[in-house]
Amino acid sequence: MTYELEEVKKIRKKIGLTQTQLANRAGVSQSLIAKIEAGRIDPTYTKTQKIFAALSDLEKKEEIQAGQLMTSKVIGVSPVDSIKDAIAKMKKYEISQLPVVDNHKLMGLVSESIILDAMLNSKAVIVREVMQDSPPIVSKTTSIQVVSSLLKHFPMVLVSEEGRLIGTITKSDLLGKLYKG
Repeated sequence: MTYELEEVKKIRKKIGLTQTQLANRAGVSQSLIAKIEAGRIDPTYTKTQKIFAALSDLEKKEEIQAGQLMTSKVIGVSPVDSIKDAIAKMKKYEISQLPVVDNHKLMGLVSESIILDAMLNSKAVIVREVMQDSPPIVSKTTSIQVVSSLLKHFPMVLVSEEGRLIGTITKSDLLGKLYKG
C-alpha cells in the first residue's frame, strides 16, 4: 500500500495510535511525526519508509480483537457455591469451565477436570476447596494472536473493561470465529 505524507495523521488516528506510539513503532522521534503531520518538514526517504512500513503493519493488524471473540455473558460461580451447583451450571450452559467470582472479583477457576479430580481424590464440597488459579484477564482490544497464545496455556481467557468482567473466550470461541465452514 502506498501512502502520502499528508495521510500520516489520518491513518495514525484511524488505527488509534498516539504520535509517540507511531514514532516508537517506526523507530523515529515523536517530534518528527509531529512535524510531518503539521507539514513543516519533508523527512528523508529512509525515515518516510520506516513510518510507512509501521503504518502498513498496523493497518494489517486491524484484526480480530478479544471483544469480537468473547461470549458476552459471563457465567460463573461463587467460591461458596457447592460443587454440585457448579456441575449443574456447566450442564445447563453446556460449558466445561467456570470463573469463580466473588463480589465482582475474579478468584479462580473450576472446570470439569478439576471437579473430577476433586471428586476422586477428596471430600471437597464447595468450590473454594477445589478451584485453581484465575485465568488471565485481557482488555477487549487485545489481539487474536495474544488470546490464542494464552489459550494454549489456560482453558479460558476473561475480558474486562474498566475493572468489570464483560466476557469469556475459550478455544471453542476462537475456533468458531476462525472456522466458518
